Amino acid sequence: MPEESSQLLILNQEIVACTKCPRLLRYREKVAREKRRAYREWTYWGKPVPGFGDANAELLILGLAPAAHGGNRTGRMFTGDRSGDFLYAALHKAGFANQATSLHRHDGLQLKNAYVSATCRCAPPDNKPLPEERDRCLPYLTREIRALRRVVVIVTLGAFAWDGTLRALKAIGHVHPAPRPAFGHGVQVRVGPYLLLGSYHPSQRNTSTKLLTESALDEVFATARALVESQETSDETEG
Repeated sequence: MPEESSQLLILNQEIVACTKCPRLLRYREKVAREKRRAYREWTYWGKPVPGFGDANAELLILGLAPAAHGGNRTGRMFTGDRSGDFLYAALHKAGFANQATSLHRHDGLQLKNAYVSATCRCAPPDNKPLPEERDRCLPYLTREIRALRRVVVIVTLGAFAWDGTLRALKAIGHVHPAPRPAFGHGVQVRVGPYLLLGSYHPSQRNTSTKLLTESALDEVFATARALVESQETSDETEG
């Protein structure tokens, strides 16, 4: 097993077993017990959700946290909800996924040169983790970034993920330029060896109000593809 895969396996096992945040533990398990009527036949995951994808990825995609009836139900990030429908369709178009749908953990989805994760690993009430919950989860993200040794581009889905990424990179010694880079859709900033690319989160609120359209998200991942490829060309030239 490659070293990266071994590190991620150990990390993901620790994430799934995590009980550091009592409020989130109670909420995720309550949702898993009570369920949504449409999913009453499902056995909910109801635990922290690990990252998913290619251990040798050059692209890392970060969201806020698992959705209560999405990742918290299926056990895979951005899987089983409308946000995932938008995200994986865009990844498929950009050549980062073998299929455009993400329904459950055993649906055959594979990511190519991409890894999907989140700043917080448990579904929070009202999609709002508390600052202390974010901070307890931050070490998992720093370890994840370290383990994904080939990552050169990080797409942050929303301001919360943008902030979490800057905090995680600072924790591993990569300080952002001053002043602190503000989040925005399409904003790019280099932090150490990483290029950060901001995107509005593909939440149902953002997509239904057209704050984020399908074409706008497609453009983000077309840009991410170009940035990854330009970095590969630069490395080859330097080599």
